[in-house]
Amino acid sequence: MTDEHTETPLAQIGVTGLAVMGSNIARNFARHGYTVALHNRSIAKTDALLAEHSSDGTFVRTETIDEFVGALEKPRRVLIMVKAGDATDAVIDELADAMEPGDIIIDGGNALYTDTIRREAALRERGLHFVGAGISGGEEGALNGPSIMPGGPAESYTALGPLLEAVSAKVDGTPCCTHVGPDGAGHFVKMVHNGIEYADMQLIGEAYHLLRDALGYGAAEIADVFADWNTGTLESYLIEITAEVLRQTDATTGQPLVDVIVDAAEQKGTGRWTVKAALDLGIPVTGIAEAVFARALSGSRTQRAAARDLTSGALGTTPTDAAQFTEDIRAALYASKIVAYAQGFDQIAAGSSEYGWNIDRAAMATIWRGGCIIRAQFLNRIKEAYDADPELPSLILAPYFRDAIEAGIDSWRRVVVTATTLGIPIPAFGSSLSYYDGLRAERLPAALTQGQRDYFGAHTYERTDKPGKFHTLWSGDHSEVQA
Repeated sequence: MTDEHTETPLAQIGVTGLAVMGSNIARNFARHGYTVALHNRSIAKTDALLAEHSSDGTFVRTETIDEFVGALEKPRRVLIMVKAGDATDAVIDELADAMEPGDIIIDGGNALYTDTIRREAALRERGLHFVGAGISGGEEGALNGPSIMPGGPAESYTALGPLLEAVSAKVDGTPCCTHVGPDGAGHFVKMVHNGIEYADMQLIGEAYHLLRDALGYGAAEIADVFADWNTGTLESYLIEITAEVLRQTDATTGQPLVDVIVDAAEQKGTGRWTVKAALDLGIPVTGIAEAVFARALSGSRTQRAAARDLTSGALGTTPTDAAQFTEDIRAALYASKIVAYAQGFDQIAAGSSEYGWNIDRAAMATIWRGGCIIRAQFLNRIKEAYDADPELPSLILAPYFRDAIEAGIDSWRRVVVTATTLGIPIPAFGSSLSYYDGLRAERLPAALTQGQRDYFGAHTYERTDKPGKFHTLWSGDHSEVQA
């Protein structure tokens, strides 16, 4: 930070919104040698950052938007890190009034992609570039290297890309940041990332539930299981932290912390956005949807308390071979995880087609390998699958993933059957297996559904033996006519 006796340098990047995420990414920029202009509605947060972390690099303290914008070199680059919604719009409007054509506003929050499309169009009319950039990795990632998913005009990436790539995570020297596509593409991909994260966490939770209630393992034993799994194909950030959470002992009670945390999972909304968008696009994301609904059910505490005495019916017996069933759970977890990612990448393809974004799915797998919450070893395999066939109809059909499911399918079925007979809820495991079976089925009952629709609504149907649309005169002589 400069003092009043020296000339204030122009900053290469400005950050407004200095809560933990904003502060950490500002520090990340400074650590990489960039001069960073700081702004926050509450000046106290700006001063707190400078008091604690001025040694990270060169910062420019500002108090007003005009002062903030004036502290930036051209084209001005401003990263907004504020709460999604009206607050974002208010900051954008204030910045836009103070900026000039060619300047770049970057929204690094979890914005709904349709809002980003709207904002990009409005600012484009004013000659400004608007970039919706998904940033994943939490507080640690923001400081030490997140995965960054910027959308917006391609030309804006020329001025912005080098800065974002510099502060992003790196895997094998490759930055976990790339231009995703126009307008809302970056925030759309970040939304789907979060949806996959929901599914991944739910699947891990179900595996924990089975190890606890089907096999009677304690938290420390389950931690050892997850630590072991993290040395193989399931190696990932979420598996790693699961073992750490399970090993934590509560200082007050001496019990495992997980056993004293209320079993009601909260959510900020990105999972719901993913499911809503998938419904609009007609893409089945059953694993993600079940994860969202499972969180909602966990939070229905009054209903759950009232339902405790509902009958379970006759339950089965605990598996006798604990080691084998533990391996079955691992295989089922991996197979279900493949389905969750396959569905997420299907949604990215559908969104890309709907909005003309031309998103490279292999590139998305590449930038998710480090920094982000769902970073995992097998993202390298996803990248390889889409590199080999960019038009791959489903990730499940790639040879590696097809072989992995084939190797685990019997375990997967045993887990679903055993959980059902024991009365242990496994919505994500079960729906993922049903999706897989539906995908591979030669004939689905949808033929009957379409027949019913034609009966009550004259919605027509297609035939297997000739082209065209047909309708049966159900209220008449039941003869068939071509629609």
